[in-house]
Amino acid sequence: MSIRERLSGNEAVATAMKQINPDVVAAFPITPSTEIPQYFSTFVANGSVDTEFVAVESEHSAMSACIGAQAAGARAMTATSANGLSLMWEMIYIASSLRLPIVLNLVNRAVSGPLNIHNDHSDAMGVRDSGWIMLFSENNQEAYDNTLMAHRIAENKDVQLPLMVCQDGFITSHAIENIELEEDSEVKNFVGEYKPEHYLLNRKEPIAVGPLDLQGYLFEHKAQQAEAMKKAKQVILDVAKDFEKWTGRHYGLFEEYKLDDSEIAIVCMNSTAGTAKFVVDKLREKGVKAGLLKIRVYRPFPGEEVAEALKNQKAIAVLDKSDSLNAIGGALFEDVVSSMYVNEENVPMCNYIYGIGGRDTTAEDIESVYEDLQKIAKTGKVEDPYRYLGLRREAK
Repeated sequence: MSIRERLSGNEAVATAMKQINPDVVAAFPITPSTEIPQYFSTFVANGSVDTEFVAVESEHSAMSACIGAQAAGARAMTATSANGLSLMWEMIYIASSLRLPIVLNLVNRAVSGPLNIHNDHSDAMGVRDSGWIMLFSENNQEAYDNTLMAHRIAENKDVQLPLMVCQDGFITSHAIENIELEEDSEVKNFVGEYKPEHYLLNRKEPIAVGPLDLQGYLFEHKAQQAEAMKKAKQVILDVAKDFEKWTGRHYGLFEEYKLDDSEIAIVCMNSTAGTAKFVVDKLREKGVKAGLLKIRVYRPFPGEEVAEALKNQKAIAVLDKSDSLNAIGGALFEDVVSSMYVNEENVPMCNYIYGIGGRDTTAEDIESVYEDLQKIAKTGKVEDPYRYLGLRREAK
């Protein structure tokens, strides 16, 4: 039976980690993710878990320690944000290439520079092609639930890839919300024990981890990673189905909010979806057929499913909380546009870069996007597909 609580997003994640009771947690503090290992260290200190907590000298070391632990046959977790993830960058690629199902909670924050400690998605987008599964969380409940599902997904024999659970820094990480927690014993039963097939401490099977991988094999190994990422999509759905049977809470690759009969739609991720839902409800009262597609699973990107969900729209706006600085739109926009094109769905689309460095995105801002979409839907033309939302002045 679920337990009603009031927790911040960081505390919810730390609570999930306590219930999972991983073998190793290695971490270095960085705002706004610091509270996760801080809360977890108290669980270690008071004996709530028997995890080996490793306080390291940098985030690079934190991921290195997780790699060593996971390679040895232990279940490892960590948490970080922004510049901390940047310092892990080398080891992020190594973790995925070694097929180690480490779970990282990423509290999204702007990457320097200039220095900014507030929320956008530049950290996550910086590693989007590193071979990690990426789940995004609209609120504290989803951050908790995604963490509970993470190991079941990452450790699946057909996947064996690391996974990061993303939530918005300060907006959800430090905001206290009502949340449904599950019983410790039920969590342990759902997550299960980690039983790796190959690991360094297995004396019966001596292996090497991380050897030199030159022209003769690297291409094939990268293709294997890509195939595992493709298989992860069905595993994510299978785990979500088991999770729903257990908790009653439903998760898919994305959430379709009033999309079944909508004519104009926004695509976005994380906490912005909550604001967008409010605006959709408001517009529906006025007779505007507005809808929302909230991406939960960003890697693997569910391209075919996204195209199917959006094909009947008359106009679509994709909101990116990070600018790729490439002059052709943000990362989410590129993925959605590519998905629509490959699946031969031709719908007028535009991109909005928004919320950079924690800039507030109001209901009025979101409503202005829907107003633009109504105009596009009437004409079928997009004069300027690359736009800013909430910028005080036009960039020159």
